[in-house]
Amino acid sequence: MAFVTTRDGVEIFYKDWGPKDARPIMFHHGWPLCADDWDAQMLFFLQKGYRVVAHDRRGHGRSAQVSDGHDMDHYAADALAVAEHLDLRDTVHIGHSTGGGEVARYVARYGEPQGRVAKAVLVSAVPPLMLKTEANPGGTPMAVFDGFRTALAANRAQFYLDVASGPFYGFNRPGAQPSQGVIQNWWRQGMIGSAKAHYEGIKAFSETDQTEDLRAISVPVLVLHGEDDQVVPIDAAGRLSVKLVQNGRLKTYPDYPHGMLTVHPDVINPDLLAFVES
Repeated sequence: MAFVTTRDGVEIFYKDWGPKDARPIMFHHGWPLCADDWDAQMLFFLQKGYRVVAHDRRGHGRSAQVSDGHDMDHYAADALAVAEHLDLRDTVHIGHSTGGGEVARYVARYGEPQGRVAKAVLVSAVPPLMLKTEANPGGTPMAVFDGFRTALAANRAQFYLDVASGPFYGFNRPGAQPSQGVIQNWWRQGMIGSAKAHYEGIKAFSETDQTEDLRAISVPVLVLHGEDDQVVPIDAAGRLSVKLVQNGRLKTYPDYPHGMLTVHPDVINPDLLAFVES
């Protein structure tokens, strides 16, 4: 397995598939998952001739279960370690959920200043700010995130099963047809990570204000969001994000859930490809 060591000594697992001289696409996963969540997209773009890269965030998947650094600054720095190690240039960065926040901070702080980034995609992403505040009245109340922490600490295995079989993929909607394979794969990815990293990551994805990150991004940005996203509501995320970036475009999907990349790859993948090749 391939690992890179960050500047603060953390081993980060990554996948690097495809021709090394092909245009790279780097994928950034959501909470509390790992690089495996991008299987449908990585195989799709690999077949199109691209170089595809994905890593496990610190404390997630196969990366080191360190005690500290479970915040957006370190997430972005870990992504930088992978990009520099592989010398990725002219890269399209695609982030889902918390990974979208990681992309926004990486591109604003490192990717654009270093000239490594060509485009970015935010899919069902958490920016600009999930938490409800006086300045962000459309956000999610703190009590919801406190509930996440309580459920995780009490019985992480059951909590993850409930998330995957319910709101994440919209399997709790009338007429939905839950996939046990999808549910079990979500649970598997979550349970191989660190409980501490996941617990502290709730603060990172919910309380990090990324307004200035978004404003700093000048490369083309595609924002994709499901209109029935029960985890990151579109009105407080996707619709606001596209207004903050300098060169953004929003595409929404009626009735699609938070995990639409997994349950609707036949629709999402061609849309991603069209943006990459535009």
